[in-house]
Parts: sequence; structure tokens; C-alpha cells
Amino acid sequence: DGKIYDAYVIYPKNHTSEANFVEYFVYQIMPDILENKCGYKLCIYGRDIYPGEDAASAIEKRMQKSRRLIILLTHQLINSKEDAYDQHIALYNALIQNDTKVILLEMETIGTYGKLQESLRFIIKQRGTIKWKEEHTVHPQSPNSKFWKQVRYHMPRTRSPS
Repeated sequence: DGKIYDAYVIYPKNHTSEANFVEYFVYQIMPDILENKCGYKLCIYGRDIYPGEDAASAIEKRMQKSRRLIILLTHQLINSKEDAYDQHIALYNALIQNDTKVILLEMETIGTYGKLQESLRFIIKQRGTIKWKEEHTVHPQSPNSKFWKQVRYHMPRTRSPS
């Protein structure tokens, strides 16, 4: 299908205390579970987009080469202007071009979705979110936890290793 990645990951990139956990989750836990244990290939900004590349076009190209978009919903992501660009492109691709499925991971209780942009609310209404609960932090490395099973259910089927 011409895709290189199983999922492109969108997450808040500011450095607050809650973002420290989110970054740990994005750079350590997700790759360990989804790449090392389940055989998926993720595209993570800051790891797979190189210094000197035009960020905007690199983001767009990587998203087009991804089968899924994983958006980590946090209050910071919702309120951030900095992360709006890749989120905007992702939602445009998912809704208008309808060629990429979105997986929403609710990393903290968002409460009402009223503050979210309309396109995100539409996706939540259609597909819902997968909620990260604190007890997952006890065994976050288990791909068989309920959380990771739900994530894997929404991911494309993995190709058997050759």
C-alpha cells in the first residue's frame, strides 16, 4: 500500500511535568510495546523527523506514509497552539481524505469534550477514545493489558516477520 509506518504519533511537545510522562510514554513505553513486542513501526516526531528537515512538509509526508494516526489527548495538547499544525493536518487527512484512521488515546481525564475542536469531537463520537488509567502505569510494559489490547485492535494487522 506504499505506507512505511503503521502509525504516526501526535503528542504535546511542551515541557511541563505532565508532558514528561507523555514524552516517556511516547519515546519509551509505546516503542517498547508496539514496536519491540508487537512488530509495528511508529513514526514519532523528534525521533523519526530529522534535524534540518522542513518540519511542516516532513510531518505531512510521514502522515501520508502512515496507516494510522495516534493522537495522545491531554489538556496540554487541547490548549496548545504549538501542536495545532500536525493535529490540523492529521484531522484533515482523516476526515476529508478519509484515508487514515485515527486512534485517540485519552492520557488524562479530559472531562467534557466541549473545548475540543469540532473535528476531534466528531472522531470521538464515531470511534471513542482509549483511556489510559493510572493502574496501567503499574504494568505499562505488558502488551496484554486491556489498554494495549484496545490499541492493537485499532492498529493495522501486522505483517508476519520474514
